[in-house]
Amino acid sequence: MSAIRKLLDSLYLLAGILAALCLIAILSLIVVQMVARWTGEVFPGAPNYAGYAMAAASFLAFANALGRGAHIRVSILLNAVPLGLKRLLEIWCFAVAAAIAWYFTYYAYWFVYWSWKFNEISQGQDAIHLWIPQSVMVAGGALLALALTDNLLHVLLKGEHRISRDIVDQTHGE
Repeated sequence: MSAIRKLLDSLYLLAGILAALCLIAILSLIVVQMVARWTGEVFPGAPNYAGYAMAAASFLAFANALGRGAHIRVSILLNAVPLGLKRLLEIWCFAVAAAIAWYFTYYAYWFVYWSWKFNEISQGQDAIHLWIPQSVMVAGGALLALALTDNLLHVLLKGEHRISRDIVDQTHGE
């Protein structure tokens, strides 16, 4: 099981790194577009590519953010109830969240499939096949669903989730 744990953790970390690279790509696209405007050149499709990179960064970051405790969790109720009820509530929350994430991923897959099947092209100057940036949405959704299922199984088998919280990241409002 430790090999699977290492693989999953590495996969979540890799997705987080790719999300960070997408944010760097957005910055680079914006800077290049600014330079192009200053020099009188045209960079066709830059806003579209920045949008694709933003969507990719968002979806790829979901699983990594879950593991690091960056998603919003209302833990005031969980901290106020007895341990047995807390475990049941966490099982229920992870089960519902995993079901929703798998449901989303299933239909996102079909969305991408039909975009590919109908050969949909973006309306912008870039004229890119839309299934290419849309497929990142499926990959990110699948990683989030996998991370939620991973946490659900961990709560079921070990009694606690795998979400870690850095003290530095916690706000004073909790």
